[in-house]
Parts: sequence; structure tokens; C-alpha cells
Amino acid sequence: MLDRLDHALRRRPERPAVLTATRTGAPRVRARCGELADLADAYAAALHARGLRAGDTVGVAVRPGPRALALLLALWRLGLRGAVLDPGAGPDVLRARLALARPSLVVADAAAQAVAGWARPLARRARLALPDLAGLGGPVATVGRWLPGCAPALDLRAPRPAGGLAGSGAFPSSVDGDADAVIVFTSGTTSKPRAVVHTRASLAAGMETVSALFTGAGEPAGAGGRTGAGVRTRAGRLGGDGDRPVLGGTFFVLVPALTRGAPVALPARSPRVLARQLHRLKPADTYLTPPQLRDALRAEARFHGRVWTGSAPAGAELLGRVRDAGADQAWGVYALTELFPAAAVEAREKAAYDGPGDLVGAPLPGVAAKTDEDGQLLLAGPAARHRYLGEEPDPWVRTGDRARLDGTGRIVLEGRTKDMVLRRAENIYPGLYEPSLHVPGVELAVLVGVPAGGTAEAAGDERLVALVQPRHGAAEPQLRAALAGPLRRMGSARPDAVVFAEVPLSGRSRKPDRAAAAALAASRLRTGR
Repeated sequence: MLDRLDHALRRRPERPAVLTATRTGAPRVRARCGELADLADAYAAALHARGLRAGDTVGVAVRPGPRALALLLALWRLGLRGAVLDPGAGPDVLRARLALARPSLVVADAAAQAVAGWARPLARRARLALPDLAGLGGPVATVGRWLPGCAPALDLRAPRPAGGLAGSGAFPSSVDGDADAVIVFTSGTTSKPRAVVHTRASLAAGMETVSALFTGAGEPAGAGGRTGAGVRTRAGRLGGDGDRPVLGGTFFVLVPALTRGAPVALPARSPRVLARQLHRLKPADTYLTPPQLRDALRAEARFHGRVWTGSAPAGAELLGRVRDAGADQAWGVYALTELFPAAAVEAREKAAYDGPGDLVGAPLPGVAAKTDEDGQLLLAGPAARHRYLGEEPDPWVRTGDRARLDGTGRIVLEGRTKDMVLRRAENIYPGLYEPSLHVPGVELAVLVGVPAGGTAEAAGDERLVALVQPRHGAAEPQLRAALAGPLRRMGSARPDAVVFAEVPLSGRSRKPDRAAAAALAASRLRTGR
């Protein structure tokens, strides 16, 4: 698909490719198709001029957007392996990851470097602790705007060989599909980082699955009456259903959408601006994480077409609210870094499920699913990662999720194996019961275990606590009444206490931070607040 994307960008160079939003939500063209293709050419030539060749590793610390996409295309053409780096992980973790990936070059934008240099005081105030990339070993090159204290810029004036380079478009490709394409770090300690390795074939298969999911989830958004008149930008008009924008910021959204000719709008960070952006664009497809959806709903956003969400649990209640806010369809996507995407379920199907656990849908075409002797979900398929860096290949992805397959083969999650709570010799898996806590008026809810004494020093069995975050304006007495039935139906897994508080989130995807939630619940129980 990346080869097809390259051709699509060159075929209509004048078309808007990546959009951002003004404070009023009006679309602004950030990059055109031809500009993306030209930037990818320049990056490929610059990397080749530095002596990088197929099989070499390049560390990437570039914010999502046109530059990151152009860099991905350049790496693809040259057969280079990209190691996705998160400078916010802290110097010790980043140092361990670099030691494992051993990149020949780290490419970073100014923001990833400046906060470790002249902007360090501002970074500390924002509670960031970004390291000096250049001080972690190995050469660093800057892409995008150069700021004082940054490494030398990648030379975009490097000559482009007349004979071409490995790749597509101006650089004909001969790189094998089994070659490594990308390394993504997911977990692990500073002493033993964990990194997922995708080959060119598995990366392409994942993007093809996303493209098929977008085009196969019913009629194109806008069919049957909701046509959308297009939006006006500084460059003209994006009109009609054939090229209605897609809103989303991940590569698995950018690449399939641009390949089929649809411009992609990067979601605004401010919920209020995001609500205005949705109103102006009326996108055919929208991909936002569950926290982004909740923020947008609080800002009274109206949705259009199909809405997709993933990266964190999305209950039937949240998907239903999205449909009530105007979406034709609202889909929850079950995906892992090791296999993206694996399954999907639409709001109405999810709402109709009344059994225990979290229904995430049937495995997508090509995805095989089974459970092991401990009830852990195993997945396999063309889009599955090849291996973890430094480990032997394994065709089955061990998800870490307890699950079962229902009578029709749909996947029902029962909770993370590591989240198990031990109470009075009974193993309780929170994911089996958490969906039932999301009654109207509940924004987010998790079940956590705290030491039986309520303190971190206490030993023995755990207490099971429901940490419930009310939606804005919801009254606690009414919520307690609404939760009474679901709590009663939990049987022996009924929590020992219910605490109303905001659920802590962590990471770029803003998933519930269970360790912080458990600490908060223990503190509230101890103080009685």
C-alpha cells in the first residue's frame, strides 16, 4: 500500500493531503500530495547520501504529521528499518531502547530536542523529562524547523541519483517483503526493553486490513441522504462524497485514506476546537481514541459518517453516545501493536450483547483466534508482528488478555491477565465486569485491587474497589442507584467499595492507569474522602 500511496501522491500533486484546523475549526491545508512526495524524495536522497542502505536502522522521534509520513515513505523506499522512539519515556528507558535497536542515525524534529536543551526549564514546568538525544550515543539529524541547540539538519539538497534508489516512484524497489520495516517499543524495563518488529509484509497487511475495514463497513458514509457539501479551504473546495476528508492522526489512518484519494485532517488537540473541526469538515470517517471521544462529547461535538475508536477499552455506552451525537455508525476496534487491527464491533451489535465480559467483535478476515490452557487470547494472521526484537519468531501473538470465543466465533474479553485481583482465594478479572459499570451518567469506571488493610504496606488478600468517574453534571446519589443492579449481578465479584473520583490516565493513548487508580482508591478509603 505504501507503493500505491507514493503513486497516488504523484498522480494528483495539487490535491490537499493533510489538513489542520484553525481555532474556529476551519480547515487549513498543511501539505499537498505533491509536497509530501517531494519531501519523501528529499528525505530518501539525504539518508542515502549519509551512507544508509537497506537493512540499516533509523531511530525516528518525529511528531505525527506530514514530516513523519514523508519520512516513513523514505525509509520504505530505501529498505531501512525505522525504530519509533518516544523521547518522553525518560533518559534511562530511551538509552536502553537505543542500545537494543542500535540505530545508525536518529532523526528527530526540533520539539523532541529543544526541550532537552534551551527549553529544559519549560519542559520541567510541564513535568517532562526529555533527554539530550545527542548525548545518548550515535549521530542525530534534525528534520523540519531548526532551533538553537538542535543537531544539524538533514540535508534536503542532497543529489537524487539519476539511476534511482531502492524504493518506489523515483526510486524503483527491490526490497524483499520479509525484510524488517519498523520497530515499535511497547513495554519492558530499562534492563530489558520489549520491542515489536513488523516486516514490510506484515505492515502492508495491516494497512490493507484497515482499508478493507473502512470500505467494507456498510455503505460509504454520506450515502442515503447525508451527502455533505464539502468544505472550503484556502486552496479551494474539497467537495462531494468521493473525497470527503477523514479525520485521524495515526499512520494506519493516514496511509489508507490518502491512497484512496481522501485528504486527512489531523484532530485538533483542544476539545472545543475539535468539536468545531468536526462541524466544519463533516468527515466521512473519524478515528479518535476513547479519551478523545469523551473530551469531544463534553464539548458537545456532533459527529458525522462513521466513527472508529481503539487503543483503549470503548464500552457500548460510549459508542452509543457517539451515535446519539450524530454518527451513522460507531465502531470499536480491537487492536494491538503486535497485530493491528484484529477485530471490530459496531455500537448496535455491542449494545445487544448482554453476557459477561467485553464483546470486541469477530476476528477480521485473515485473523485466527484461539485461547490457551490459561484462557489467554492468542492471535495470528498476515498482519501479525514477526517477532520481538532479540527473540525468536512466533506465529501466535500472546495478547495478555483473558478471553473466550462465543458460539459465533466472536471475541469476548474477560480482562488483562496481569490485572487479576486476588480476594479471599478467588481470582477476579476486572475486565469481565467493568462493562456493566458503565451505566448512563458514568464517564469511566475501573475495578482495582488494594491491600486488604487499605495501605501499601498491608499484606494478604486484596479488597476489590470500583473507581467510578461521573460524567459532568451527574449526581452521586442517582449514580449509586443506577449502579445497584449491576453491582448486585456481579455475585461473588461484587466490589467491597465504590469510590467516585476521576480515573487516572497514562501514556500517549491515555489508557486507565491501574496502578495510580489503585493508589487513589486506597488513599480515599484510608482517609474516608
